[in-house]
Amino acid sequence: MRIAEVYSSIQGEGQFAGIPSVFVRTTGCNLRCWFCDTPFTSWKPEGQHVLVADLVQQVKSFGIEHVVLTGGEPLLQPDSVPLCEQLLAAGHFVTIETAGTVFRPAPASLMSISPKLANSSPSRVDSAAARWHARHEQSRSRPDVIARLIAATQFQFKFVVDTPPDVAEITACLAAWPQVPGDRIWLMPQARTREELLARSDWLEGESARLGYRFSSRWQIAQFGNQRGK
Repeated sequence: MRIAEVYSSIQGEGQFAGIPSVFVRTTGCNLRCWFCDTPFTSWKPEGQHVLVADLVQQVKSFGIEHVVLTGGEPLLQPDSVPLCEQLLAAGHFVTIETAGTVFRPAPASLMSISPKLANSSPSRVDSAAARWHARHEQSRSRPDVIARLIAATQFQFKFVVDTPPDVAEITACLAAWPQVPGDRIWLMPQARTREELLARSDWLEGESARLGYRFSSRWQIAQFGNQRGK
């Protein structure tokens, strides 16, 4: 697998926010979100190829139960399947962080799905980034893939919200899955700095409560300011 980094920190988002976790970050992504906080896995991918067996031993060395397979888009990599199988067999709680655009039968304790809204379009940045717009728009919405993912295991939805109109788009998106309870739906602010996080948190927390969803801050940004490896 091509791996950008492996490190221990706290889970910053969603159901298990605050839990010590080992992060296995793959590199490579089929999307180009303008607000991507890990450009070294998408816009300018980097990383080394690591054997699954070596990754498992590296994860074990931390002595931490929770493992988060993230990216980039980890399900692009075929070896995500044996990696998750071996981590689960070793007694780890495995969360897969995915945009829900690629299906692969990788087993997990929790599938954390973050569908990308129209607010993610790279055309919002500049003309150079806009060249990715068509590819991004073609790939970012795959309700058929999401349906397969949520049928396979426990799951949560996490939506990145930039401005109030995004909330209406989320409601429309979720209409495809009326069976999903509100406590599995998390809204979190689009933020790459502490200042952006604070500016968007108050109103979004109120909207989350009004709609019966859950609000997620982003602890990694609040505590570390989006430093790599934190």
